[in-house]
Amino acid sequence: MTVPIHLLDKYNSPVPRYTSYPPANHFKDTFTTDNFVQALIDSNKMQPENLSIYIHIPFCKRLCFYCGCNKISMVEDNAIKKYIDALKTEMKSALSHIDKSRLLSQIHFGGGTPNVIPVGYLNEITSYLLSEFKSIENPEVAIECNPAYLDREYLVALNKAGVNRFSLGIQDFDQKILKSVNREIPEIPVNELVEMIHDINPKAVINFDFIYGLPGQTVDSFSSTIDEAISIGPDRIVTFSYAHLPSVFKAQAALERKGLPSPEQKIELYLNTYSQMKSNGYVPIGMDHYVKPDDELSLAFSNHLLHRNFQGYCTRRTTGQVYAFGISSITQLENSYFQTTKSIEQYNESINQGIFPIEKGYILQPHEIIVREVIDELMCNKILDFNILAENLKIEKAEIKKCLTIDKTSLDTFAADGIINYSEDRIEITEIGILFIRNVAASLDPVFQSSVMNYSKSV
Repeated sequence: MTVPIHLLDKYNSPVPRYTSYPPANHFKDTFTTDNFVQALIDSNKMQPENLSIYIHIPFCKRLCFYCGCNKISMVEDNAIKKYIDALKTEMKSALSHIDKSRLLSQIHFGGGTPNVIPVGYLNEITSYLLSEFKSIENPEVAIECNPAYLDREYLVALNKAGVNRFSLGIQDFDQKILKSVNREIPEIPVNELVEMIHDINPKAVINFDFIYGLPGQTVDSFSSTIDEAISIGPDRIVTFSYAHLPSVFKAQAALERKGLPSPEQKIELYLNTYSQMKSNGYVPIGMDHYVKPDDELSLAFSNHLLHRNFQGYCTRRTTGQVYAFGISSITQLENSYFQTTKSIEQYNESINQGIFPIEKGYILQPHEIIVREVIDELMCNKILDFNILAENLKIEKAEIKKCLTIDKTSLDTFAADGIINYSEDRIEITEIGILFIRNVAASLDPVFQSSVMNYSKSV
């Protein structure tokens, strides 16, 4: 695949990432505990019925310069215990409003770096959740890990806690790159960690996370990193485009002084990786995810049933309304979002007072739910069929289109540039168009058209 440079110049503009719709920077600060509790109760009557639980562990031993997550530099053990105790209190209080006949389909530990805290805390959380709710067959229990803090003992304990998907945040195999972004270098080689995981649980799903667009990365250096990843053979490989927003994440300014790759260099990194992954049998899904052909994400994509939430791509089997706990976490219900405070001190204090520490929220109107479904279809499955979507939503096709900003001139331009194929009833993203899929989604989004929000560039 080749992408003309003039398309990069034309479409490399700030647009939402669409991990939610509307994006999180549209949330309002007018929501209370009462609003949250009512939303929890109402969610019992909404779809999907399954429960997806997100747990935010904010602690990191070292703060990586590129990071855009909500994190806290490692503190003393009693502060960690205090946070975990508050987190468990929050869970028990919130989940008391959830119908116990609903099934648990997914648990996800994110951060921060979840594997820097004693694994016993993670075990307590999964044990509690799995004792409170019945689960689907083989629920997904996932954890984001820094491989620098993994060894066999910790992996055995994670397995006892029920973890069956490991997301290893490698970022790059080049040690010079890791040092330049303040990322730890694992003492146990990643290939040995993978062997340990499979020895402990042969059915465990393993994905590698990488970032392209970091200082010092070249096509040759990143190609070597991807070659090494392919040789190890994880189930999934994710290559995130580095989003540079130093006005929001101050530590990122350090990377400017080291020199960031140009947009043209980033596109080379992306295209070369795309070619490597496809030629080695991995299936591209979403924007920058690659999975083995027999992976359930690949099967879901081939059947146009891929889905996503704040934790990433998932199947309809593991999809649930997301109930999130811990600082900065976002509960993602069928018609509402609620985000907790980003302050650990305020979080602990509110929980101890019996108050849910809601900082922001958003209640979706019916037309916004329709727009969300449209954007999800494009971002996940790369095809928007208005007839099928109308049938699924049980509404008229015209009603869907009325909720969008469908501009024939924009669609004609995308089509002329080889980004989409479209007709009156269907929009399909081309192979080249995957790189600009966010631009296509934004063109249909009435919220974006009137927005003055700050977004990262599409490439």
